[in-house]
Amino acid sequence: MYIIAGLGNPGRRYENTRHNLGFITVDLLAKGNGIKVNKIKHKALVGEGTVSGRNVLLLKPQTYMNLSGESIREALDYYKIDIENLLVVYDDIDIPAGQIRVRRKGSAGTHNGMRSVIYQIQTDLFPRVRIGIGGSRKTGLIHFVTGGFGKEEKAVMEGAVTRAAAAIEAYLEKGIEKAMAEFNVKPKSAMEDKESE
Repeated sequence: MYIIAGLGNPGRRYENTRHNLGFITVDLLAKGNGIKVNKIKHKALVGEGTVSGRNVLLLKPQTYMNLSGESIREALDYYKIDIENLLVVYDDIDIPAGQIRVRRKGSAGTHNGMRSVIYQIQTDLFPRVRIGIGGSRKTGLIHFVTGGFGKEEKAVMEGAVTRAAAAIEAYLEKGIEKAMAEFNVKPKSAMEDKESE
């Protein structure tokens, strides 16, 4: 079995915000594969099903971002899953808006949710998909990441979430190396076009 964990914050206030792109990606993956993520287990909303021929547990921690690792550690311990079979998807301020990065391992960077995950499971040797929300932010970091999307940004981020879900499917079907080769390319975004005018 594989655990696909999307990071975010519970509650309607945070539903369509930059910091909830992990949740949004898991929801899209669930919808595309007929999985209902509606059971409460391991301090998370979870759903089990099949994606790309693999048994998966889709997981959305309900602990708030800074404690995300508690939920993921519980699920890993319960299912006795190898760490390489955990993939975490989340927003990343250090990547340009709309771009995604697939990685086999790495540090948490500036992301508090990922810091919690690495602290709880005591390793950073697990795959992840990072969705870029960076760019020229004009407000404080917390306000920015918990803020909603502008009209132009919304279309760019919808494209990024679609690619992130496809990257997770590729990882499950073909492995992390093939997913990295296929999805770690720089897309031409509408926002970049605007900036270059």
